[in-house]
Amino acid sequence: MTENKPTEPATPQTAERYELGVAPAEARLPAVIPAPVGQRRRRRWPRLAALLLVLSAVAGGGTYWWLRSGPAVPASIVFGNGRLEADEIDIDTKFAGRIARVLVDEGDLVSAGQVVAVMDTRDLEASFKQYQALIAEARQTLDQAKANFAQQQAVVIFARQQVARSAYLVPKGFATQQTLDQQKQQLDSATATLAADAAAIGAAQRALDAATHQAELYQVNIEDNTLVAPRGGPIEYRVANVGEVLPAGGKVFTMLDASYVYMDIYLPTAQAGRIRYGADARIVLDAYPAHPIPAKVVYIASQAQFTPKTVETEDERAKLMFRIRVRIDPARLQGRANIVRSGLPGVAYVRTDPHVAWPPQLRGEIGS
Repeated sequence: MTENKPTEPATPQTAERYELGVAPAEARLPAVIPAPVGQRRRRRWPRLAALLLVLSAVAGGGTYWWLRSGPAVPASIVFGNGRLEADEIDIDTKFAGRIARVLVDEGDLVSAGQVVAVMDTRDLEASFKQYQALIAEARQTLDQAKANFAQQQAVVIFARQQVARSAYLVPKGFATQQTLDQQKQQLDSATATLAADAAAIGAAQRALDAATHQAELYQVNIEDNTLVAPRGGPIEYRVANVGEVLPAGGKVFTMLDASYVYMDIYLPTAQAGRIRYGADARIVLDAYPAHPIPAKVVYIASQAQFTPKTVETEDERAKLMFRIRVRIDPARLQGRANIVRSGLPGVAYVRTDPHVAWPPQLRGEIGS
């Protein structure tokens, strides 16, 4: 049996309270039950996250605009976006062979002429020693031929003296004609032997030269199997490792030439037509916006990019884009090879009028 709670009797005061909008205690229930405190906090997080996302987007867009917009420049200075590049140099093998030693790795800074890898040259060294032995033998043969020639020269001189003496005595009757004839025959034989000895000297000399040249060739081949850096700069990639057998022309390293650093930009016809070779330029990298780098224009494309070669209307001609290359002065890069990076984005500014001064934002040297 359920217990029935007594209800408030209907009285004029009760009716009056209902008419005034004041219900009894049992009827005054809240329209919406408030959520717990933890649930209210959880509902605030999505709003905060959205607000942070918007602020980050605004900050990122502002930073991007500030980096890309660049400083205000006069009309005689044109600019375009590009990436800093350095010439890549492949360090390859001249002959097929096995890598014996690798002395540098990716990221290492090397100087011109520095040994970076050594190939296995035991076969070449054996052939080099063989020709060194042939050189010694050829020298001995040459020395013997020279000695025989000198000896035969003495025989010829003596035979000539005998012939001269007999030729003087025969008319006086102190020597016979037969003796004179025999002596002339001996002189002719000695002279022929002397010529043969001279030819032997020439043959020995040629054999010595041939052996020497072969030895020099093997020595050059051995030296060429010692791979050196042709220029100074950082090692960008290491393609092969110790023990690998490479064919002739096999790549071991790819390095960056720290003496040839440039940026390619693309400018429309109206701007590219006012640029001349050797014009002053400035490179401003996004990573170092406060350090403009002095440069020079070294290349202007003779053909347009992005559009057909032949256009007829003026609007189409205005859309032509020409590639311009600005290069950093190699003298300014000396001692700064460690800061050379390939692929860094930035803006290159080119001065079309040499009489116009650079704005204060574009004056400076290479940052350290």
